Amino acid sequence: MGKIKYGYYPGCSLESTAAEYNHSVHATAKLLDVDLLELEDWNCCGASSGHCTNYELSLALPARNLAIAEKAGLDIAVACAACYLRFKQTHFDLARNDDLRQKVEKIIGMPFNNKTETRHLIEIFARELGTEEITKKVKKPLAGLKLAAYYGCYLVRPPEVTEFDNAESPMLLDNLMSTIGAEPVEWTHKVECCGGSLLLGRTDIVKKLVDDICQASIDAGAVGIVTACPLCMANLDTRQTKTKVPVIHFSELMAIALGAEPKEYNKWLKKHINSPATILKAKGLIG
Repeated sequence: MGKIKYGYYPGCSLESTAAEYNHSVHATAKLLDVDLLELEDWNCCGASSGHCTNYELSLALPARNLAIAEKAGLDIAVACAACYLRFKQTHFDLARNDDLRQKVEKIIGMPFNNKTETRHLIEIFARELGTEEITKKVKKPLAGLKLAAYYGCYLVRPPEVTEFDNAESPMLLDNLMSTIGAEPVEWTHKVECCGGSLLLGRTDIVKKLVDDICQASIDAGAVGIVTACPLCMANLDTRQTKTKVPVIHFSELMAIALGAEPKEYNKWLKKHINSPATILKAKGLIG
């Protein structure tokens, strides 16, 4: 198949607090021969509070990035689930209201025809590249690693907007983990909310939600949780009060399975509070 090429939108978290996610995304894409071209002069998408502040602003911020990709003739790849939802919501709303699209076009000061598509990297890897193609490139299968695939809210809801997967029982991330040799468990909390942006303002709520999610993963027999959202990662990794469940970005696991160098992934793993290195070493997957 031809080389897959996307305009890449890292977003704010992957340029700062979730740098290990960004680095592992690029490593995985390179190992899979997927070309991620970072959008020139991209801006914050407004997640996760822009839509609560001003509706037109919540559309204009993602629309400007979409317009940049449109000008470059590229669809957009995103790694952050919160960014993904803001982009998809903008597509959805502006496709149904041309007057609003023209108003947003004036706000951002550039042409925008809403012709680009937005894909989460899970979709690109699992659907466009395909699990069969990925299997051919796996060098270190993550055999025996039982994981709880955590989707959270932003990837699957509202389902009519994201169209990511089954809103109640998504399987794309599970399938990716199976492809690299891991063992996804069946569990009850794969789409339960972690508290999202309440991380700082209402830690009491976040701690309760996070403890429930982590305990559910343990009850299902998982040794760790794999996620695809920096907000979910921040909550799950830092707000556990009753457990010490390792939480890891899906791209970190993919890069390790695809043959990333230890000097690369050791830097990522050190960024975690509850280090995934413990469960990977226990299975002999890393030194």
